[in-house]
Amino acid sequence: MSPLSREEQRWLLELARQAITATLRRETLDLAALAARLPGEQLRQPGAAFVSLHRHGRLRGCVGYLVPQKPLYQAVADATLAAAFHDLRFEPVTPEEVPDLEIEISVLSSFFPIQAEQVVPGVHGLMVTWGAQRGLLLPQVATEYGWTREQFLEETCIKAGLERDAWKKGATLEAFTAFVFSEATLAAHHSAPEEK
Repeated sequence: MSPLSREEQRWLLELARQAITATLRRETLDLAALAARLPGEQLRQPGAAFVSLHRHGRLRGCVGYLVPQKPLYQAVADATLAAAFHDLRFEPVTPEEVPDLEIEISVLSSFFPIQAEQVVPGVHGLMVTWGAQRGLLLPQVATEYGWTREQFLEETCIKAGLERDAWKKGATLEAFTAFVFSEATLAAHHSAPEEK
């Protein structure tokens, strides 16, 4: 999937915020009506996406789809609701928190096998699998924490519930890239002068 236009990014971010607000008001978001006003056909294509919610710089929820099974706009709406209300690591989002929420969307590429020495922190997202255990970290996580390649591999193993060195002992490594955008990045782009 090619990078989304700024208009498509803005539309998806607004959709995510509307989904949270509607749910808190006990209203149903009319996805069919919204789909009739999509700003680009790419949003109608199946897409894999994660939605991360932050509040005051701290993670508040993060859930997503690894495989493109639904149209991208629907995957984003569903992932947003799951991140806001069903991420078991956090209490459900409350109405008071909504104004402070920062929404970030990651649209994932297909997964591909990778060797440990090929992993580039900040470029690759990573999934580590061993039997039924699986853990995934988005590319931006390594950047946020300033992890080296080895730390990123170890932390992904820990996320899978494995020993930190499982990547050396036969765990399967798969990588992906992500097109990441948020309300903050769009606002920054908006205030920057346009290049001619």
